[in-house]
Amino acid sequence: MFISVLNLFKIGIGPSSSHTMGPMMAANDFRGRINQFVVASPSNKVMHVRCVLKGSLAFTGKGHATDRAVVLGLHGYTPEALSVQDVNALIAKLWVTHSIMLDNGAAITFNPDNDIIFDRNETLPQHPNGMVYTLLDENEEILLTETYFSIGGGFINTLAEINQLSAPLRMESAKSFPFPFDSARSMLQMSQQSNYSIADMKRANELMKLSANELDEGLDKIWHAMQRCIENGLTAEGQLPGGLKVSRRAKTLFNQLHQDPGKTTLNDWLCAYAMAVNEENAAGHMVVTAPTNGAAGVIPAVLYYMVKHENGSIENVRDFLLTAAAIGGIIKHRSSISGAEVGCQGEVGSAAAMAAAGLCAAQGGTVKQIENAAEIALEHHLGMTCDPVGGLVQVPCIERNGFGAIKAHTAAALARRGTGEHFMPLDNCIAAMKQTGLEMSHKYKETSLGGLAVSITEC
Repeated sequence: MFISVLNLFKIGIGPSSSHTMGPMMAANDFRGRINQFVVASPSNKVMHVRCVLKGSLAFTGKGHATDRAVVLGLHGYTPEALSVQDVNALIAKLWVTHSIMLDNGAAITFNPDNDIIFDRNETLPQHPNGMVYTLLDENEEILLTETYFSIGGGFINTLAEINQLSAPLRMESAKSFPFPFDSARSMLQMSQQSNYSIADMKRANELMKLSANELDEGLDKIWHAMQRCIENGLTAEGQLPGGLKVSRRAKTLFNQLHQDPGKTTLNDWLCAYAMAVNEENAAGHMVVTAPTNGAAGVIPAVLYYMVKHENGSIENVRDFLLTAAAIGGIIKHRSSISGAEVGCQGEVGSAAAMAAAGLCAAQGGTVKQIENAAEIALEHHLGMTCDPVGGLVQVPCIERNGFGAIKAHTAAALARRGTGEHFMPLDNCIAAMKQTGLEMSHKYKETSLGGLAVSITEC
């Protein structure tokens, strides 16, 4: 299997890669299909669009801004293009437009209040994050329809595509790549045989598709976006949207650390940086999927600390991201990063495993130590539920990223203190995560029907 580091880490907007970015990309894709249909079958019929959200998208879509994402996508916007725009102002304008202008100038009726339906009665069997887009005529006759699934990290599949998958994510066959590892075990074997590091192998695979300059520019763009997100979060204040009246804390924490640096700890800094990212995500601002929005703070926090406090170089950053992407690709291939599919163990757990591996690599760890670091970090997130209060990516999500970053840093340190030999292989840990997710009740998989989400008494 092969998934590019530049696809795994995607610049977009919050609050969710699966509930915001994925549905936006699906809506944008369906808009393209409407354009093709209208060109191929010109008609004077009055047409309108409907979107039915299923499963987890229906239960927590309001809190995750899924309806806003649908509107933006149908109007032709993409997550990365919106990362530099005032999304709230744009939504206020588009929401009352009640029509979509196609590329040929034709108008299709679309009223978000009526045409976005949150269907909590039926979950599609293929994946909990399903949505059905339909183009209808004035008699409610179906002219065009497509079913999409948002499978985590901003990736989408159509119904036809997901039925052909043998793993939770469509990925390119790696047979034509120099290092076609599809497991941690094969990754270790190939590294031993070639005397290449994980970052070296990942880079060699990437260079089959990209030039060296394109790859480095892409990696640097990802890192700069992560830095910008942290720094934006460290200077912002006020309440987060959504009605929980949760106040931003990263700026206050960061200022306290600077005022009394003698009493600060590694954990303080990691929490400040991770929470800054996830407060930005909760506000619907620019973030990088790492590997998802809900877990977007873990990897940037660990990277930022490495650069700002440990004099990490840009070469260290690139090796970190390439190594983290190699681990993330294996987890995607063998399990899932979707909270709606396996709980938060697949989001923050995966992010922590990726961060631990990346940090261990950047600090000079051996390939065995890197694999061990990823396993330690993932192992200590097994069973973690996804139970956001109010369907919002705020409680416990923001703090959870801080703890994920702490576990990642600890895992890297423990692994580097050892020889790399350890009892539980990473592949087995990933398999345990997948099985745990399959057996986990749907109440704890991003539906806000259990756990912390129902533990608040409203007066």
